Amino acid sequence: MPYFQQMLEMPLSLKSTSLEERAAEALKALLNQVPAIELIKVEHEPPGPDRGIDIVAHVSVSGRRHTLVCEAKSSGQPRHVRMGLLQLRDYVAHLGIEATPVFIAPYLSPDVQALCRGRGVGFLDFEGNARLVFGSVFIQRSVATKPPAERRDIKSLFNPKSAQLLRVMLKEPGRAWRVVDLAKAAGVSLGHVSNVRTALLNREWAKLSPDGFSLTKPDTVLDAWRSDYEQPDGPRLRFYTTLHGNAFDSALRTALRRAAPGRAMLGSFSAAQWLAPYGRTGTQFLYADDAGLDRLQGALKLSSTLKGENVVVTLPKDHGLFRDAVEPAPGIICTDAVQTYLDLTIAGERGQEAADHLRRERLAWPQ
Repeated sequence: MPYFQQMLEMPLSLKSTSLEERAAEALKALLNQVPAIELIKVEHEPPGPDRGIDIVAHVSVSGRRHTLVCEAKSSGQPRHVRMGLLQLRDYVAHLGIEATPVFIAPYLSPDVQALCRGRGVGFLDFEGNARLVFGSVFIQRSVATKPPAERRDIKSLFNPKSAQLLRVMLKEPGRAWRVVDLAKAAGVSLGHVSNVRTALLNREWAKLSPDGFSLTKPDTVLDAWRSDYEQPDGPRLRFYTTLHGNAFDSALRTALRRAAPGRAMLGSFSAAQWLAPYGRTGTQFLYADDAGLDRLQGALKLSSTLKGENVVVTLPKDHGLFRDAVEPAPGIICTDAVQTYLDLTIAGERGQEAADHLRRERLAWPQ
C-alpha cells in the first residue's frame, strides 16, 4: 500500500495532532509516490506571527532544485481558501526566488480545486485530492469520497428548517434579506438564519451588502440540494379513485380549499402538470396532514388498495413544506417550483425529464 494511502487510513489517534504536521505528512506521502522526486528537506513555520506560510518543502528533480511553499488551513470553504491563496501569492512574490505555492486543507471540493487551478496554486487535501505542477513534474489525483464532517455540513444546510429558508430565498434570489425579516418569512429562529447565512457565505453562494445578505449562485445552491435531496420523511399511503379528468379536478378543488380544516396540496408530477406541463402520468401525487387526508379521502372517493393505486398521498413529518404552497390556478394548491423540481429529480427517468423542463420554465435565473 502506498505510504500516502497508509497515512490517510491511519487511525486519527495515531496521526499527528497538529494540522501543519498532518499537512506536511500528506505532502511528503504524495511526493514520495513519484520516484523522480528527491525530498531534501521539509521545514515548518517557526513560532511567532503568521507569515502566511506554514510549510516549505525543498525537492530535487533530475538534479534541479525546487521549492514548494504551503499554507495549511483547517477549513476548505471557498471564503477561507480565497484568503489563503492571497497569502500564498503575496509570500511567493516577496521571496525573490522561484517557488511553487501549494494550498492544503482537510477537504477541498471540486469548486475549490477549480479556484486553486485558476489562481495557479497547487493543492492537496487529506482525502487524496491533489494537483502539483513544477518543473517537469505534473501530479493530479481526484477521489470521490468526502469526509464525514463535510457530509454532515452539507446535509445540515438542506435539512427541513434550512430548506424553509432556501425555498424563500430562491423565490427572489437577488433580494437582500435582514436576519429578522427572513426568520419571519421562513418561520424559523434567528439563530437558524444566522447559521445558514454563515454556511452560504463560507461557500460563496451568498454575499453581504448594506441591505442584508442575498444569494449570488442560486443555480449552484439548487444543484447541491438536488445532489443531497431525499424524499420527505413520512408515510406514503396508496389509494384508488374512480374519478378522472374534469370530475377529478372538480373534486380536487373541493378537497384543497384553503378555508377547510387541515392542509393538502399536489406534489411531484401532479404539481408539475400545473406549473410547467410536460407529460401526464396515471397517478396523482399529493401531500397532506391528517385532517387534509380526511378531506382528500372524502372528496376524491379514495379507497385503500395494495396494488393498482392511482393516488399516492404522503404525510410529511415536516409541515414546513406547506408554508410555500402556491396556487397556479383557482382552487389548485401545490408545492412551489423548487420543491416540485426536487421531488421530480428522484422520480426516475421520466421524473428527471420533467424536472429539467420545469427548471427551464420556472427556475431560470440571470447569471
